[in-house]
Amino acid sequence: MSEGENKMPDFLALYERYQALKPGPQAELKRVMNPGDLIEVPAFYRVVLDNKAHKGMRRLLYCLPLVKHQENGDSLGRALAKADINEKRLFMVIRSQEPNDLIQLRRLLKQANPTLDWQTTAKTLYYWNDQAKRQLLEDFFYYQNTKSKATA
Repeated sequence: MSEGENKMPDFLALYERYQALKPGPQAELKRVMNPGDLIEVPAFYRVVLDNKAHKGMRRLLYCLPLVKHQENGDSLGRALAKADINEKRLFMVIRSQEPNDLIQLRRLLKQANPTLDWQTTAKTLYYWNDQAKRQLLEDFFYYQNTKSKATA
């Protein structure tokens, strides 16, 4: 692996470049049906810029239009739990293979309309794998359990 492939992208810069797009290009990214379709959208390359358009970047840009950033915001799992997402729908994400898992996750993001710490969420999406899914699930249930204890 070359040195350039090991370098992690500046997730906040990606977020800011997306926010700087005009509404039309933002809408183009929002309308994409699956991550693989991003390679045919010019706005994708405007946000990615000097980064390679590999799977990790496509996963990021596929979910980015549905995320609002807040410094020290919620984790992805906590935000989904706060939005009262049905755990069965989350298990559909966990059990599915790529790209169906991301398509299901994007539907949950659309429903939850989350405000997240983009740095943490972007890292999860960039390295999306079984460990990232497990962490998402743990965060979701941890928050649900602490929420139910607080109301009891």
